[in-house]
Amino acid sequence: MSGIMGIYHLDGSPVEQENLVKMVDTLAHRGPDGADICVEGSVGFGHRMLWTTPESLLEKLPLTNRTSGLTITADCRIDNREELISLLQFDNCLPEKITDSQLILAAYEKWGEECPQHLLGDFAFAIWDAREQKLFCARDHFGIKPFYYHYQPGRIFAFGSEIKALLCLAEVPRQLNELRIADYLFPVVEDKSITSYQSISRLPPGQNLTISYKKGLQISLYWSLEIAEELKLSSNQEYAEAFREIFTEAVRCRLRSAFPVSSHLSGGLDSSSVTCVARDILVREKGSQLHTFSNIFDDVPECDERPFINAVLEQGSCIEHYAHADKLGPISEWQEFFKYEDEAFIGPSHFLTWGLNRATQQAGIRISLDGFDGDTTVSHGATYFAELTRQGKWSDLIAEANAVSKHFNTSLSGIFHHYVVTYLEELAQASKWITFVQVANEIGKQFQISRRKLFLEYGVKSFARLYFKRNKSLACTDTLINPSFAQKLNLSKFLPQNQKPPVTVREQQWQTFNSALFTYSLELIDHSSAAFSIESRHPFMDKRLIEFCLALPPTQKLHQGWSRIIMRRAMDGILPPKIQWRGGKTMMTPNFLRGLLHLDQKILDDAMSNDSFLNQEFVNLTSLCRYYQHLLSGKDLTNDDVIPVWKATTLALWMHYNGIQV
Repeated sequence: MSGIMGIYHLDGSPVEQENLVKMVDTLAHRGPDGADICVEGSVGFGHRMLWTTPESLLEKLPLTNRTSGLTITADCRIDNREELISLLQFDNCLPEKITDSQLILAAYEKWGEECPQHLLGDFAFAIWDAREQKLFCARDHFGIKPFYYHYQPGRIFAFGSEIKALLCLAEVPRQLNELRIADYLFPVVEDKSITSYQSISRLPPGQNLTISYKKGLQISLYWSLEIAEELKLSSNQEYAEAFREIFTEAVRCRLRSAFPVSSHLSGGLDSSSVTCVARDILVREKGSQLHTFSNIFDDVPECDERPFINAVLEQGSCIEHYAHADKLGPISEWQEFFKYEDEAFIGPSHFLTWGLNRATQQAGIRISLDGFDGDTTVSHGATYFAELTRQGKWSDLIAEANAVSKHFNTSLSGIFHHYVVTYLEELAQASKWITFVQVANEIGKQFQISRRKLFLEYGVKSFARLYFKRNKSLACTDTLINPSFAQKLNLSKFLPQNQKPPVTVREQQWQTFNSALFTYSLELIDHSSAAFSIESRHPFMDKRLIEFCLALPPTQKLHQGWSRIIMRRAMDGILPPKIQWRGGKTMMTPNFLRGLLHLDQKILDDAMSNDSFLNQEFVNLTSLCRYYQHLLSGKDLTNDDVIPVWKATTLALWMHYNGIQV
């Protein structure tokens, strides 16, 4: 994790060094190990250095190759170094003396704008091609490294690792992007490029851009995740061995470090798998130990995971550290949050990661592994029930549902209503009545339900429910967003029309990976880590691992009641059995509610009692008041009751911190 920034004056005017210095200083937290700028006429680059890998200790950025006329600034960790060193023919150079930015620059020399297709790892970079008089920028496949930019045709193009680097330039206006605010309150806009400022965009994952004064800005896709042919191996053991090999490599390449490495250990399946594999590699290959950082909850024991955390630590070779996650509330440190987070889009668990990062920095560690979104990569496989429903495999569905209910907090009834009923309603809404009757007859037999009830409830009435659902979204008083604000932006045009839910496990995975929320979440993690000069590394975000898992058949994700079965089998002998065969996970809601209603009650009350502070142009105050009163009652609370209050308060605090008025 480093920081990059740059300015390109498209009108040919010279870049003023003081502007680059401002940008570099603004992102000082991203790179305490050095800073530099490079200005050549109308183009200027800056860089903040955080040493992490052995090669980064030799790196000087921005870097210029006088022979080729190329200059680069980069925030990167390249994982296929050996392959690239061979292909790019670094003759008579020791591999350990070749930096990652040199590899990217050589890749651009060889392949030009196709170079990102040959890179594996986490990266965001910009290259100035003096001969072609163009700027080329690219971002990694899943958006681990952030890249924001401001563009005024014919005048200026500026970029940076964080939005605040752009906002320090006089040329960049601070005008609020109301569509982005609306999307925060009522998520319907699947646009990975927009930010909370009209004049600032993000480069989406898997894309690159080229800009010159002649051709302007051009953005293109160099890679996208595809649903390829299903992988077919000969046995469960063969699948597990293949997973273990790819997952181990995903962890190993993220251990390349000149410093001690840590892991965020929660006690769940994902973080424990990362921790155990990383620990074994470090012991076996380097003779060193892994630092672990875990949240503990003395005052909220129902959230405490120490029995599972200790199961990992008892295996040895770890140096444990703890953060007392029940001592601060979700918004206790909101001023600190928004000093580093450039948008209001922080989640209710943000403060938990924040505390772990602070503890990591205090221990002098600058690299942290985590288990981010192993749920999506490996997949719980619940959508397999939709596949079985459409295939009419009722006995398999019932057997699998009953098995799941033994290991997880679910039931056959819940699965029936979520997947079987959905299919019936889909058939009715598509007027496929012959198929509807056939399926309803079979369901009636298998589940002992009146066929008349199925026809009336999920056939005839489904039309009314569909209409209500479509129109409730923006018109109902229960929504958090102000209906007038939604109408002003014509949000209804973003609502999915006749969109069918994913009906296969692979479709579900693909949809999640390609969602805008997925991109935002990774950026949130990056900024939270950068605040403490830490680089977060995500083994489950390895391109090879994701492509492998996406190709797996559903029975390698859900089998005999066990979700993510391939991973459980693959971790045999590595994970403690207590975690390997753990069903479900501990919910953090009790700690969140306690922090919000007790530790942060004054902050919450002050926000809720100030109508102007709550931006009534954006927020439906009547609806919000109802949610808030229900929250204060403490009765039968769910996430649906709490999140609206959390969102409105967070938005108000962010706008207040940044002095944004509407």
